[in-house]
Amino acid sequence: MPELPEVETVRRGLQPVMEGAVIETVTVRRPDLRKPFPPRFRQRLTGRRIVSLGRRAKYLLADLDSGEVLVMHLGMSGSFRIEADDDTSPLAATYYRRAPLKAHDHVVFDLSSGARVIFNDPRRFGLMDIVQRDGLETSPLFARLGIEPLGNALDGAHVAALAEGRVVSLKALLLDQTKIAGIGNIYACEALWRARLSPMRLAESLATARGGATVRANRLADSIRAVLEEAIAAGGSSLRDHRQADGELGMFQHHFAVYDREGEPCQRPNCRGIVRRTVQSGRSTFYCPVCQK
Repeated sequence: MPELPEVETVRRGLQPVMEGAVIETVTVRRPDLRKPFPPRFRQRLTGRRIVSLGRRAKYLLADLDSGEVLVMHLGMSGSFRIEADDDTSPLAATYYRRAPLKAHDHVVFDLSSGARVIFNDPRRFGLMDIVQRDGLETSPLFARLGIEPLGNALDGAHVAALAEGRVVSLKALLLDQTKIAGIGNIYACEALWRARLSPMRLAESLATARGGATVRANRLADSIRAVLEEAIAAGGSSLRDHRQADGELGMFQHHFAVYDREGEPCQRPNCRGIVRRTVQSGRSTFYCPVCQK
């Protein structure tokens, strides 16, 4: 499933053609994705201007001039494709030329910017909903989400506060979307490697007896931010389905230190460890048993 860097990469790719544009027509080619589209989906979007295109956790948020927000989730295999309206458009040099729709193109937005934005989702685990902006943070999709890992709030002190008294593994803590939103399996493994912390270490060990931040908590906060920022700069990780909005693959998979590298030498200088794979809560975990403690 796409994680925060992949979703943020898609947001940045869509932003130039969607932000400020009016949605001229909406084509819905099936009644549902993961769940049915909301009532009057096309009517509530048609003619509305997209004021801004943001992100919360793994959700894309298109703020509309109606006061509503179009919420979009990529699911397992979802992707957006941008097509230019014709060969003479200024967009034609950057984006795909308009072509017949494909089998799994489920939603099409024709925009005043001259772009056609198409949502393709073979597995149909994606989601689109419309929510009132003033009730967004308390709506079912967002009410229990934790903090944004790229925001100013995530530092060693906050990590320690989340970890204090938690008798769960560090890997489980990072994957808990009610604590920190947007981190998935790949970036949890990579952040823990950078912080030199074992994924099996108990979360409570990151807090002092008085609940303050340990050196480990500070190191983990820095590592989370660094790995996510580097992944975004690389366009995310393309292991199976992820593509950027211009069709290009992400490149961060070529920079993995441990993820999917079982049996390979640890990449940390002077470490003689070999990357191992274990299973935690049904998910593969990759780590170095020598330098991650």
